[in-house]
Amino acid sequence: MRIAIVGAGIVGVTTAFELATAGHEVTVFERRGSVASEGSFASGGLISPATLSPWGLPGAPWQRPRLRGAAALTQLPWLWRAWRARRPAAAVAQGQALQALGQFSRQRLLTLTQGLRLEFEQTPGCLVLLRGERDLKALQPLLARLRDGGVAHELADPERCRVLEPGLAEGTPLHAGLHIAQDGAGNCRQFAHLMKAEAQRLGARFRFDTPVQALRPGTPAVVVPEGGEPESFDAVIACTGADAAPLLARAGVKLPLVALHGYSVTAPLRHLDGLPPPGPRAALIDAREQVTLTRLGQRVRVSGMGELGGDLADVSLPPLRRLYRVLDTWFPGAVLERGAQHWKGARPMLPDGCPVLGASGQPGLWLNLGHGQHGWALACGSARVLADLVTGREAALDTAPLALQRLR
Repeated sequence: MRIAIVGAGIVGVTTAFELATAGHEVTVFERRGSVASEGSFASGGLISPATLSPWGLPGAPWQRPRLRGAAALTQLPWLWRAWRARRPAAAVAQGQALQALGQFSRQRLLTLTQGLRLEFEQTPGCLVLLRGERDLKALQPLLARLRDGGVAHELADPERCRVLEPGLAEGTPLHAGLHIAQDGAGNCRQFAHLMKAEAQRLGARFRFDTPVQALRPGTPAVVVPEGGEPESFDAVIACTGADAAPLLARAGVKLPLVALHGYSVTAPLRHLDGLPPPGPRAALIDAREQVTLTRLGQRVRVSGMGELGGDLADVSLPPLRRLYRVLDTWFPGAVLERGAQHWKGARPMLPDGCPVLGASGQPGLWLNLGHGQHGWALACGSARVLADLVTGREAALDTAPLALQRLR
């Protein structure tokens, strides 16, 4: 089959690899000059299937996004849908599907890393930090799901938490921690570049600096590059980012997709002679602040926040200050702020916090998008499942709860 993929973020690149591995002729259209140049560029790096859950499940983390600028007011209907999605009626099946996809994705990532001998920055282990009793109480539904799902985990007391993470500040209140040894973190952008090279080795073509103007579903389906001639394919897969809704709407697919802006700070660790590097050893989640701290080589990445509205080029100071504050709460003086990189990226979010995976309802057009902040955690599994669906093979997972129909 001749297959086009629109978008070369982490989801698009892994999808290209899976289809090229199956022997298909793959062309990837990307408006930027490289892979992982937008939402995948400096993401938190967290790979924690155990903590994935739709917003509608009890105990699922959800904070109302910060509204910024007049443009954010146009997203009030989306916020209403997001609030309604917190009703748990349909979320149980979605939660099971999301957990299964996350676990499958982590295993697929491990298989690819070992089988292809890929080397990129990784850190094993994830520790959810609970500042007080109310944080532990809010975590009970997740703990129940982990027990019911047979997911190995440890509810650690403060002393055990500091054995796992000896750099944690002694003066910061710590009630308990949820340790998930099988989860962890990794450098999403590094992995994306490695997968691009592997896909190219198998014959996939990447056309950078090529925005797509229109998609025309049909048999064949057509991609119209900006300033270029229409090109026909047996299938087109949209792995597009947060501003893809207008492009898909013109193709007859309406999605309540918005750009939820997230922030990250990546800073080099401070080195002191004769002492081990400060900072986290692995991946940490501050449950109350909903901020992630991950170790990437000799750097720390702190990420979080959710902002509707504003401009990607306009990096707001309050979210960055909050990230620095959380970092200093747990690891005071651990980084060199002068060498820090500040980043703001657009996460493609749907109202229930889950991706869309499968057929679009339009002939020849498929969807693998809307992963939000979990694109890195779900990319490898989503790519494999979508490749199976497009080519008519039996998929490893039931993705019906993640299909487009749930948003109708």
